[in-house]
Amino acid sequence: MRAPVRIGAYTASCAAGVGHRALAEALAANRSGLQPDADPRLPCWLGRVDALAAEPVADAAWDSRATRLAAGALEQDGFRAAVAAACRRHGPARVGLVLGSSASTIAVTEQAYRAPAAGGGFPEALRHPALNTPHAVTHFVQRTLGLRGPALTVSTACSSSAKALASAERWLHAGVADAVVVAGVEALSDSLRFGFRALGLVDPGPCRPFAAARRGISLGEAAVFALVERDGDSPLRLLGSGEANDAHHMSAPHPQGRGAEAALDAALARAGLTAAAVDFVNLHGTGTPANDEVEAALVARRYAPGVHASATKSITGHTMGAAGLLEAVVCWLALEGRVQAGSGQGAAPDPAFGPVFAAQLRAAPAPGRARVAASHSFGFGGSNAVLLFGAGA
Repeated sequence: MRAPVRIGAYTASCAAGVGHRALAEALAANRSGLQPDADPRLPCWLGRVDALAAEPVADAAWDSRATRLAAGALEQDGFRAAVAAACRRHGPARVGLVLGSSASTIAVTEQAYRAPAAGGGFPEALRHPALNTPHAVTHFVQRTLGLRGPALTVSTACSSSAKALASAERWLHAGVADAVVVAGVEALSDSLRFGFRALGLVDPGPCRPFAAARRGISLGEAAVFALVERDGDSPLRLLGSGEANDAHHMSAPHPQGRGAEAALDAALARAGLTAAAVDFVNLHGTGTPANDEVEAALVARRYAPGVHASATKSITGHTMGAAGLLEAVVCWLALEGRVQAGSGQGAAPDPAFGPVFAAQLRAAPAPGRARVAASHSFGFGGSNAVLLFGAGA
């Protein structure tokens, strides 16, 4: 069992709220940020963050929807000042960055293909090589914050930013860095919207995780940042992380949830806890038939019957590579006693999941402070992660 690392400053922006205070208010009101998509090509609901995406970044060579989301979020909740203080304590070369994103700046590449230069190829304005790579947002954030430590992009679909936090934990314990900025940044793009439509995984209405009539996901976007250190006075701690890959199928979960359960077991072992110690769990809860069925079975057989389980993608949308860290923030809000989130205004859970899960999944938010919180992130290709958090001295 390793010593827990501390989660200091953090900020989160998504369709439900810009900044962690606004997100907490939306969760307390059980208010969804999903809206109908104005694009007639794909009837669906989306979780957009237009308030941040409207302002171009200062350097036009780095301008994209994803970098705009990141730049706006960095100015919230005192986050940039907290990172600057960490650089003064440790030196910028000892502050690392791990960012999770499944699509990075792919919307820029889409734009270039739609309007190529007269002689073919990318138009001059979109030819910046560093902007058309999976590492683009990471590089942009590193430059913006003035960090000179190691920088890594994690792209494992929906588990990306959960795995980013697990990577940061390893860096701190290995002495690779003294502080790590962990991020999850995902912007809406046609590749995501139509890609998931091609897989038959998009609900034409607002998503309904775990409901009998669930039909798929509602895509969203988000920018989330956290500062993680070995020491400090923050009560929020990462108790343990677990990762596993069952490699069952490119897009479908293992029918018995083997990879998901292995990730949970690894997180519990690192934390020195049993599943009975967890009193709040934020579920992956995508709203797709197979994923919800497998996760509901896992929760019912492993967690205590009275655990408070929430499915917040009905409020935020599925923010893909940013989902793991965004839903970690949901856990931190529960540990801080600000809100134990509910599951939006969706229907009752599918009766096929049984009475234990029906009692665990909470439709409404609740007051009170969680003691130990778990966050599930289960991605394509069987890339699974579970994070366990606590609060205390």
